[in-house]
Amino acid sequence: MATTKNLRRTRIKRAIRAKIAGTAERPRLTVYRSNSALYAQLVDDLAGKTIMSATSYTKDKVNNNIEAAKSVGLAIAAKAKAAGIEKVVFDRNGYLYHGRIKSLAEGAREGGLQF
Repeated sequence: MATTKNLRRTRIKRAIRAKIAGTAERPRLTVYRSNSALYAQLVDDLAGKTIMSATSYTKDKVNNNIEAAKSVGLAIAAKAKAAGIEKVVFDRNGYLYHGRIKSLAEGAREGGLQF
């Protein structure tokens, strides 16, 4: 089951990445979801560089729920606004737009980012 799920996500991820790309003016906001944390990065695909990142990772405990996802979205939005970035391209990385991914996106929008 897990292999099928991962293959499905990989196939969807490739299809999404074929359609979108980030630039320095409008970077790609990509999301990674692990069992223990949630990670978000702003990526400039033309230069091949990660501009900035935010995470819900803490050393003490697992912090991987919807509230933590929203705080990651707000954190990445605050960093982006400080760097002068207003618009991004959202890359859900093959995950369904539901739960933690949706919460992160809503947090980033609340923080002032435009998708």
